[in-house]
Amino acid sequence: MLGLISAGHLTRYPEREPVERIVAKYLGLAPQQVVLTNGVDEAIHVLFEAFLEAGDELLLPVPTYTMYEIYVSATDARSVTVQAADDLQFPFERLLAAITPRTKIIAIANPNSPSGSVATRAQIVEIANRAPQAVILVDEAYFHFHGETVVDLIGTLSNLVVARTFSKAYGLAGLRLGVLSGTIELMRWVRRVISPYSVNSLALACLPPALEDAAYLDWYVGEVLAARGEFDSALDAANVRRWPSRANFVLVEIGAEHAEFVRNMSAGGVLVRDRSSDPGCDGRVRITIGTRQQMREAILVLNETLAKLRSGKEMQ
Repeated sequence: MLGLISAGHLTRYPEREPVERIVAKYLGLAPQQVVLTNGVDEAIHVLFEAFLEAGDELLLPVPTYTMYEIYVSATDARSVTVQAADDLQFPFERLLAAITPRTKIIAIANPNSPSGSVATRAQIVEIANRAPQAVILVDEAYFHFHGETVVDLIGTLSNLVVARTFSKAYGLAGLRLGVLSGTIELMRWVRRVISPYSVNSLALACLPPALEDAAYLDWYVGEVLAARGEFDSALDAANVRRWPSRANFVLVEIGAEHAEFVRNMSAGGVLVRDRSSDPGCDGRVRITIGTRQQMREAILVLNETLAKLRSGKEMQ
């Protein structure tokens, strides 16, 4: 694909509208209901800029994606967090109880990071109905590994906005591509604050063929789901506590040795993130799930790392 991009392409400013029409068709929406963004991060940023003012509140179940709180801090609004219980399931009832007239955005990562837990379709509908004054952002960055979406409710729920990324299942993280979808009216407000050139020409050129390559997407998602099952079994066999995940990662309980665990796993080539600084996640680490071959190698590193940590404990 990159070989088809000429120098002439790079001398012109990028035009997102033709590709937005392709993405809209892919999602079953009208082009006016779709805005391409520079990754999901820009999607979050422009949504907050468009709909949060002084005195407003962002309602946020935690732990979750850290950039929500970073972007709300760039506005004059404030975040109100709702802590999940130790099982890290979506805190539905507590979230409903926290809704006030000042609630103007409710952000729901679905599946959530770092827990991998999900909010049900019925719960999202109830939240949207209970907070008609608020934009309900459902961040479906990990949608392909979960298989359930609320994109089809756009229009039925007038305050619903869905975000997607092309960084995860499509493997285009370096191109920074995301999409916001909502009613025409909501997207009109988003277009008022987003730069018309924030999505670059290379990203726009690569997205249509990526969307057409359903065979690769199906293969990769299938690999990750199979690998997740194998890795879950390995964690259970190693007596490592884990949280059920519907995403391409799993959160595990390591405890006080979490930093050393991360160092050893990273040294072995396994993608891990220490989530101990997240609310309610002290001593917990998120492990990214790749293909079956990658995760079979990761299991070897996992067992070696655990053996090293446990032998060190015994010697103390």
